[in-house]
Amino acid sequence: YNLACILTFPAHQRKGYGRFLIAFSYELSKKEEKVGSPEKPISDMGQKAYLPYWTSTVVDFLLNQSNESELSIMDISKRTSIMSEDIVFALNRLGILKFINGTYFIDAEREQLIELAKSHPVKEPRVDPSRLHWTPFITDVKRDKFSIHTKKPSIQQEYALKETNKKSSGGAGYHRG
Repeated sequence: YNLACILTFPAHQRKGYGRFLIAFSYELSKKEEKVGSPEKPISDMGQKAYLPYWTSTVVDFLLNQSNESELSIMDISKRTSIMSEDIVFALNRLGILKFINGTYFIDAEREQLIELAKSHPVKEPRVDPSRLHWTPFITDVKRDKFSIHTKKPSIQQEYALKETNKKSSGGAGYHRG
């Protein structure tokens, strides 16, 4: 988990400091190459603080930072460092996540994402990742359930793996070992 508790004194509330701390914690998670999430179970006030960050970040990612036509929830998670469960929650709240035959689909046209970006903007103050100079303590990646390297491969990586396996095995089937 990236943050356990956020406190902004009353005289300094409604100025974006809580959101800044949340964004800062996710930037640290990116540097660590891990996904992050608030402490669970999340309180009502915690959800009220995190949900706007998640929705604005995911909408901004889908609108401005993603060039792929096919993305998985895990792809978004790896690139934003937001835990996949939190992304699913945010997309559900935005009304653009569909669940069909056991599979999630993000159903949003570009125009709809533009409208969502207006109602869920990325707010100031922002964290500038280029000014974050910090080296994380590296642990055993294979044992770390929060490491992005232990997450499922993306759709494009799965396809590339299938093609590689077909070529190396003479075109006979696909298996993962």
